[in-house]
Amino acid sequence: MSEARVMWMRGGTSKGAYFLREDLPFNAEERDAFLLRIMGSPDKRQIDGMGGADPLTSKVAVISPSTKEGVDVDYLFLQVFVDQPIVSDQQNCGNILAGVGPFAIERGLKAADGDETRVSIHMVNTGQIAVATVQTPDGQVRYDGEARIDGVPGSAAPVPLQFLDTAGSTCGALLPSGRAVDEIEGVRVTLIDNGMPCIVFKAADVGASGYETREELDTNEALKARIEAIRLKAGPMMNLDDVTDKSVPKMMLVAPPRDGGAVTVRSFIPKRAHASIGVLGAVSVATACLIKGTPASEVADIPDGLRKTLSIEHPTGETTCVMELDDSGAVLSAAMLRTARKLMDGVIYS
Repeated sequence: MSEARVMWMRGGTSKGAYFLREDLPFNAEERDAFLLRIMGSPDKRQIDGMGGADPLTSKVAVISPSTKEGVDVDYLFLQVFVDQPIVSDQQNCGNILAGVGPFAIERGLKAADGDETRVSIHMVNTGQIAVATVQTPDGQVRYDGEARIDGVPGSAAPVPLQFLDTAGSTCGALLPSGRAVDEIEGVRVTLIDNGMPCIVFKAADVGASGYETREELDTNEALKARIEAIRLKAGPMMNLDDVTDKSVPKMMLVAPPRDGGAVTVRSFIPKRAHASIGVLGAVSVATACLIKGTPASEVADIPDGLRKTLSIEHPTGETTCVMELDDSGAVLSAAMLRTARKLMDGVIYS
C-alpha cells in the first residue's frame, strides 16, 4: 500500500492519524507495515515520517461503523513505537479517543444532532463503551472554544468523555491479582485496571520525590531500571504475560498533592516519562486512591460524597476525574473533560 486518506488530529494531550478502517489494509501485518512507514519508525527522530519522535505523537485511531447494536462507531487504537518496529493494540487511549467523535461526524459515520451531538464509541481494544459529546452548531463540528486542559496551549471546544464499565478492561478484573496491595521487588504496589492497566506505588518507595520534571525522570537510569524490574514481574500477575515489548502496564508514581488536588502522579508509558498523564491512566489512578489501604490512598486527599471530583496533578498541570460511586464505594462511572482539534485532512504516502 502506497497511500491512504487520513485526518491528523490532536486528541487531548496526544496527536496522531485517524483513518477509516476501509482506507487501510484489512490484513494486520500489511496495515502495521504501512503505519510504521508513515510514522517513520523505527527511528528515535522519526525523521522519515509524520511521527513526532515521542510516544504521545505516534498514535493511530482506526474508525468504522460499530458492530454493536445501539453504538455509533468502533474505535481501534494502535500505538506505533518510535524506535522499535512494533505496532501495539494492547491498550486504549483516552486522549486520542477525544478526536473520535469529531472524526466520525466529519466522515459521515454519525449525523450531527443539534448544537451538541453525543457519539457512542465501542473501544475495540477492550470492549468497553465511551460516550463523547461534540459541539455541532449549524450541523458542523466546532473546534474553537473556551475549554482548557493542562498540557495543551490555548483553548478549544470541550469534548466531555464518559466511561462506562471499564473495570478489568484488559486484565479481566479491576484488581487482577485479587489483592489491593502486592509487594514486588520490595515495593508495595497496586495492580489495577479501570480502563488502563497500571501499577501504582509511592514515588518515595523507589527513591523518587514524585515532583520531578519529565526530563529528570527520563535521565534517571537507576530509577527506570528499578521500576522496569517491577513491571516485568507484575505482567504475569496482571494476566498480561511477558510485557517486555508491550506498552502496558503503565507505571504510576504517586505522592501527596501540592497544588490543592487529590494526588500527584508521575507516569511512565511504560518506559518513558509522560509529559502529563493519559486519560484512562488517570481514571485507574483515581480509582486506586479510592480503595482503602492502597499506597495511593495513603498519600491522596479524597473529598467526601458518592460523587467525587479528583484533580490528578502531573508535570504540566492537572487532569480532573469525576467519579460516580455506589453505596459500597465501588466506582460506577468516570467522566473527563478533553478537547480535540483537526490539524489536516488529506492523503499520506508510505
